[in-house]
Formats: sequence, C-alpha cells, structure tokens
Amino acid sequence: MQHCNIKSITTLLLAIITGLSASIAQKGVNYDETKVPPYTLPELMQTTTGIPVTSAAQWEKLRRPELLALFAAKVYGRTPSEKIHVNYALLQEDKHALHGKATSRQVRLTFSNGQKQLEALLLLYLPNGVKGKVPVFVSYNFKGNHSLTTDTSIRYSYNFPLVRKPDHPDWQRGSQSGRWPVEKIISNGYALATMCYHDIFPDAPGLKDHSIVSLFADYNKGPQQPDEWQAIGAWAWGSSRIADYLETVTEIDSRNMIIMGHSRQGKAALWAGAQDKRFSIVISNDSGAGGAALSKRTFGETIDIVTNIKPAWFCPAFDQFKNNEQELPVDQHELIALMAPRPVYIASAKEDLWADPKGEYLAAYFAGPVYTLYGLRGLPSKEPPLVNQPAMYDVGYHIRTGVHDVTDFDWTAFIRFSNMHLKGNSKP
Repeated sequence: MQHCNIKSITTLLLAIITGLSASIAQKGVNYDETKVPPYTLPELMQTTTGIPVTSAAQWEKLRRPELLALFAAKVYGRTPSEKIHVNYALLQEDKHALHGKATSRQVRLTFSNGQKQLEALLLLYLPNGVKGKVPVFVSYNFKGNHSLTTDTSIRYSYNFPLVRKPDHPDWQRGSQSGRWPVEKIISNGYALATMCYHDIFPDAPGLKDHSIVSLFADYNKGPQQPDEWQAIGAWAWGSSRIADYLETVTEIDSRNMIIMGHSRQGKAALWAGAQDKRFSIVISNDSGAGGAALSKRTFGETIDIVTNIKPAWFCPAFDQFKNNEQELPVDQHELIALMAPRPVYIASAKEDLWADPKGEYLAAYFAGPVYTLYGLRGLPSKEPPLVNQPAMYDVGYHIRTGVHDVTDFDWTAFIRFSNMHLKGNSKP
C-alpha cells in the first residue's frame, strides 16, 4: 500500500510539474479580446505608391506582384528560381487498396543538384471505377505515410528515422488515421496525394543538411540574408514539386489540384497557393500566426512566439516584427487575397484559441474586396458564422467544436466546398 501511495504521489507531482511547465510556456499569451490592441490593417486595395486598385487587371498587374514580393521579403523568404532536377520512380502499386476501392501508389521523388541528392516518398490513392480524370487533394502528413493506415505495405517515410527514435510511439501504423478519412475522400471521387513533411525539411533542430534547401547553390554561402527562405518556404516549394509529378499521372485532373494544410502546414499551404496558381482550391486548417490569422491582433500565437521556433519557419527579416506587429507592412488578409480568383477556405476550431479563430475569420473576410473585382463573392458579414455552420462562397470558412486537429467534420466541409466549385454541387 505504501508503494502505491508513493507511486500516486510521484504521478501527481509529475502532473503538477507538467502543468506548471505548460503555464510558463503560455505566460504572457493573450487570450482576452479586451486586451487586443487597436490596430490598422494595411490597405489591400491600394499600391504602396498610393494607386487605388479598382479592377482585376490592376490587381494582377500592380498589387498582386507587389504583395507577393513583400511576403517573400518580410515573412516567408524568397523562393530560389534555381531549378533542381527531380526524378520519379514508382516503387509499389496496389490496385486493390482500401478493400478494392482504390489504387495506391508509392512513388520516390529524387531531388538532385548534380552533386548531392535527397529522396522523398509520395503516397497516392486513386479511386477505382471512376470514369475520366479525378481531382486530387494534396497535403503533407506529420507522422509519416505509415500514420495514415495500418496497411503494412505502406513504406516508412525516408527522413522519419531522423526525427523519431526507434521506440517512439509515432512509429505505430495508423497513429493519425483519424486525420485521414481516405475512404471518404476516395468515395467522393477525389484522389489523395500525401507526403511526410520531414522528407522535404525535417522539423527538428540540426537537420537542415537533410532538407531540400541544402541542394541550392546559395546554401550556407556566407551570412544569412534577410529574405533567405526557411522551412515554410521549403515546404511550399515541395508542394509544387508534388504538383509537378501529379501533372504526369494520367488519372489525375491536373486542372483541379486542391492543397490542404493543417497547423504549420496550413501556413505553408497558403504560401504555396499564393505562389503556384496550379492549386485550384487552397484550404488552411487551424493555421494561426503566419497562416490565416491576422498578425496585428496579437492574440494567441504571435510573431514573437512563432519566430522563436527552431528550426526557423520564417525568413530572418520577420524577426524585426516581434512585439512590433504594427510595423509589419502586410497582414494575412492580403495573403488570402492572393488566392483570388481561386476559391479559398479557412477552418478554425472553437477551443483552438492559440490559432486565433476570430483573427482567422477576419483575415478571410477582409480578403473579400479582391474577389469582388472578379465578380465573385467573399464572406458577407464581419461576424463569423455559428459554430459548426460553414459559410461557403468563393471564400469559405467554418469554426467547429473541438481542439487543434483535423477531424471528420473538417474533411466533410472541405469535400463539400470542393464539390461546390468543381462539380457544381455541395453534397459531400
């Protein structure tokens, strides 16, 4: 009995310590709307030289390139124009995946600069029995391709051993299957292309040499430049390389590639969608600071917090706006507007205050005037929709019950939004 008591006390002390650590980590984070400082958003519909933007042509010619350049210089870093050779190799195909509902393919992408090469593993599911080409969801996974399913034929992602020790629970197959309702996606006539984000840029300190940025000529050549790209820029670049491959797949409708990202990958999905117009729909889920949430609200995750993450996600220039958000020359409503005229969808969760659901909604709402230039419809009200009641126009949004995650509710909404724009209906 005494042993049990000691064990119980030890467990309690550990819980208290863990709770205190979390509290310390969250110290100073604002979750109070009354403490959001007054802020002024940068003018979306006016160039930096003061020219009003009143037409889609002006947006395309003047304001859009200007904003892309500002986000590259001050937030995400410049994407190199240098071309890296990519070779594709089909490693394995299963025409009877998901109980015969799908064909799965595992494809190795080999990136090479002529002297060094790196590999990434793409997992592709294609619906069987569908006539014609199919649209595709493109999305990174966090815990390796094996985390989607208990199927033992699915190979482990190449860089996964770098970030997880052999006894780590993330090696378990199907560990994040709840985030990936593959059968639902397939049954609705969509393909799914996914890759572990660590294969493009390992999200752990000291592993930059294993990322694709190490293949570029300016890697580690002198001091870092203010606009030097980091992890988010690399992940966005990798999404476009997945799109390159999908354009070679005969079953895929490459005019309808939908990029979806969650959390830090929601940030990367928005940056990828801003740069690469081949993504016909862009979806951000719980992406927070540097993603869909307005930076100037300083609610939940902030620039100060997100720029202290290692390895760095944002370019060095973004550091100057720590606790200085009002000097940032852009904000996230302008990033979302860069998707126009393509449909864009922003998703939040009620208990995910860290990602600032209100700030995510407002950014989506304030992107609306650019959609109006194209005769399209943004979100109609400054007030967000009710919880679990998606608002779907050319800009879409929902806030659901629950925490920071990707749920069946989210995927149902993403499919419904995609159906509405690609198939002329809104049934999932």
